[in-house]
Amino acid sequence: MATVLSLHAHPDDEALLTGGWLAQRAAAGDRILLVFATDGEAGLTDASHATEPLGRRRRREALASAKALGAAEVRWLGYADSGMADAPTPASTTGSAAGYCRLVEAPIDEVARAVAAILDEEHVDVLTGYDAHGGYGHPDHVRVHQVARRAQELSAHRPVLLEATLDKTAIVRLLRVLRPAARLLRGLTLPGDDIYTARADLSLRVDVRDHLDAKRRALAAHSSQTGGGIRTIALLLALPRPLARRVLGAEWFHAVP
Repeated sequence: MATVLSLHAHPDDEALLTGGWLAQRAAAGDRILLVFATDGEAGLTDASHATEPLGRRRRREALASAKALGAAEVRWLGYADSGMADAPTPASTTGSAAGYCRLVEAPIDEVARAVAAILDEEHVDVLTGYDAHGGYGHPDHVRVHQVARRAQELSAHRPVLLEATLDKTAIVRLLRVLRPAARLLRGLTLPGDDIYTARADLSLRVDVRDHLDAKRRALAAHSSQTGGGIRTIALLLALPRPLARRVLGAEWFHAVP
């Protein structure tokens, strides 16, 4: 039995990028530990979820997602969601050691030491982070990429590092078609072409179709992220099952030597 630590920037990233693989590993008997750098309090949502702080709700959703995936434990690093590059959250005036600093303000080594401590405490065999682009370029995702690489170096246990990503080929083609209409669609923000990972740089493609139900349950757990405009999770959950198997049935990783 292996121990897997899956490091993520915000709740819902674990389901979107690694949900099928984590469910697959859990079903095979591995111990899955989810670690979130922030609680995603800067995420978009609609007015129906305004009865409590969004971060608190998203923590509950992360626990429900973890249960759907078979994860054994969820931990939080306690940093604040930095927001998107074009809509950052206000800079914090509180020192990061207190846990209130935006993730992008925190020194990489400080965050990495916290992750490395968990790696050694749990004798982690496999660590997941993100690719160098942070997927679609979110500042917190880029920081998680940096933190995961540094944590692997700092850990005495030195786990295998797999960087969760997507094959960018079809995505870039689709984005080029959608961009002319994007300004007319409320809530839709499209990244540039410098996203995810080229097919030649992918190390691992995992068929997760046998665990698609668990992945979709994990996605559905993040209900606060399905409203407030055109949302990725809502679109994915609306896919008919045959199409969902094609779109969600594989997950990709870049292995770091």
